Amino acid sequence: MKLVSQSFQDGQPIPGEFAFAVTDAVNRISLSANRNPHLAWSDVPEGTQSFVVVCHDPDVPSRGDDVNQPGRVVPASLPRVDFFHWLLLDIPASRTEIAAGSHSDGVTPRGKPGLDASAGLRHGINDYTGWFAGDEQMKGDYHGYDGPCPPWNDTLVHHYVFTIYALANPTLEINGPLTGANVRAAIADAHVLGEASLTGLYSLNPDVVIDAMA
Repeated sequence: MKLVSQSFQDGQPIPGEFAFAVTDAVNRISLSANRNPHLAWSDVPEGTQSFVVVCHDPDVPSRGDDVNQPGRVVPASLPRVDFFHWLLLDIPASRTEIAAGSHSDGVTPRGKPGLDASAGLRHGINDYTGWFAGDEQMKGDYHGYDGPCPPWNDTLVHHYVFTIYALANPTLEINGPLTGANVRAAIADAHVLGEASLTGLYSLNPDVVIDAMA
C-alpha cells in the first residue's frame, strides 16, 4: 500500500493549519485552524473490506514536571510515550481518500462528538481527552482528529505518524472504549491485509530546528 497527502510531504514539517496550536511571539502559543490533513491511499490489497486510520505521536514526554514551565526545558533524553491524535474506523473499502478539513476544522472546547453511526464510520477518542481532564473550560471527550500541540519548551521534534490499515473485515471489533490502546489491540488481533504510513514533523519550540527526515 501507499499513503500520500497533499497537506504535507512524508518526513517534512506539518503546516500550522493542521495543528492544534502554533507559535505566538507574545503568548508562546495560540490555537490554530486544527484542520485534519488530506490523506489518500492506493495499491489496496485484494479482499479489503474496510480501512482504519490511526495518527499517533510517539514523542510525548513520559513525565509532565517540566512541560510548558517557564525557565525549564523538556530534555530530549526523557523517555517518551504514545499520544493518539486520530482514530477513524470502519472506512468503507470503496473510499481511498479523506479531504483536508473534512473531519476537523477548528478547535472545539470540550471536544467534537463522535461521528453518527449512520455515516458508516466511527471516530475514536483521542488523547486530548486525558490531557484536558483537569481543565474546567476544556475537559470532555475529544473524538476524531485534533492536531499537534507539543510542549513549547520541548527540545525534541515530534513525529506524527499517520497509518492506514486495510482489513479483511467490514468493521473493527473493539473491547471497551474507542481509545488508542484499545484500537491498537484490536488491529493486532484483526486480519490486516496491508498498511502504509506517512510521518510529519512539528515543534512549538522556536529554538528547535526541524530537519526533514532522510
